[in-house]
Order: sequence, then structure tokens, then C-alpha cells
Amino acid sequence: HVQRWLLPRSEYPEGREAYLRWREDLKKMHANTVTGIMREEGYDAASMERVERMILKLDLKRSEEGQLVEDALCMVFLEHQLPAFRQQYDDDKVVDIIRKTWVRKMSLRGRVAASQFAPMMGDAERALVLRALESS
Repeated sequence: HVQRWLLPRSEYPEGREAYLRWREDLKKMHANTVTGIMREEGYDAASMERVERMILKLDLKRSEEGQLVEDALCMVFLEHQLPAFRQQYDDDKVVDIIRKTWVRKMSLRGRVAASQFAPMMGDAERALVLRALESS
């Protein structure tokens, strides 16, 4: 999520198609930013390509490193971004997003790690996570 604020969601139209385009544009921007930093610091081309593939989420389910990055992003969402996110959307939408995050995006190892900080969540967030898991 390097410099994510440089490409705000508000610069794209409403709707799922525009949202998905924004997400793809963010991934490309993040990959370019990170590989640019790596180039400046003298990393080799193979390392930069590997990092770029992780950020672009290529080979996600076949790449242990890529899945680790995805798990970390999901945990950041659950631990740090969920409180603000739930203020923007109704509970049913939030539960659906949590379910998709937990079931579709996270590995078993990521789910185990995420479950360890669930007791530290706020009551409202923990209730939404439990509701999402019960219905998955």
C-alpha cells in the first residue's frame, strides 16, 4: 500500500467496474514505486521481478511468498482498517467483505494468525468477523 493516497478511490466513478479498475491501477502503481526504489538501491532484476509479481498478485495461489503478502494485507485490513470500513457500509456488506477476505484470499496459516488477534478487536468488529465466519 505504498503511497496509496496518490491514487484516491474518489478519482474513479462509482460502481464495481470502476472499483476493480482502481484496484488494478493501484497494484501497478505500487509495483512501479517499489521496483523503482529497489532499482535505486541496487537490487538485481530477478529480485525486482519477483517482488513485482507478488505486488501484482500473479501466481498468488502457487507462490508461497505471494500468499504471505496477501495474508499480511488481509490482516492489516482486519486489524487496522475494519473499524473505519464498517462506518462506511452496512453490516451485511461488511460481513460479506470479511467472508470473502477470510475464505477466498487468506491461506490457512493466515487465518490462524488472524484469529489470534480477534480477541483484541473492538466488540463490534469481532461480532462482524464471527458472523462472517458462521455464514461461510
